Amino acid sequence: MSSSNLNEPKRIHPHKFTLWVAMGSICMMFAGLTSAYIVKRNQDNFLQFDLPKVFWYSTMVILLSSFTIQLAVKSFKAREMGRYRSLITITALLGVAFAALQVMGFSNLESHGIKLTGSGSNAAASFILVIVGLHMLHVLGGVIVLLVTFVRAFATRTRNYNSAPIEIVSTYWHFVDVLWLYLLVFFMWIR
Repeated sequence: MSSSNLNEPKRIHPHKFTLWVAMGSICMMFAGLTSAYIVKRNQDNFLQFDLPKVFWYSTMVILLSSFTIQLAVKSFKAREMGRYRSLITITALLGVAFAALQVMGFSNLESHGIKLTGSGSNAAASFILVIVGLHMLHVLGGVIVLLVTFVRAFATRTRNYNSAPIEIVSTYWHFVDVLWLYLLVFFMWIR
């Protein structure tokens, strides 16, 4: 091996680079929304309320899903395809469960008289709906990618052990997990 090969910089996969740019943009969007929430909460008519406990349950679900996707990546790299398929399936199901728990949280708010939209709604509840709803859309986008990965894991006849696609999916999934933790802490401390 020549010394020029040793000194060449290692290049990042183009899709990984694109993902990092997209995640940066998403961070900027949520930073803007949470900043607007802080500004808006200083108004006199801003409603103070606690988030339902179901949001904590959804947090446990998304943390577990981060664990399962990390195990899926490890299984893929070890070429344990049966285990990889199982873990991708579990991760996708946990993503759907997370979204369902979020919907239950909003239903809980509505059942306690906190209107999220329309007449009689308050900016606090509407902000939470928009911010958490956007996060939920990003999670559902991740679930769709997980389902595509799931289908590919079961449909592929040839063995292609390029780990870049699952690493990209995993990075995004960890990102939405950390983003949710930020939002939960934000809403717990900045009410």
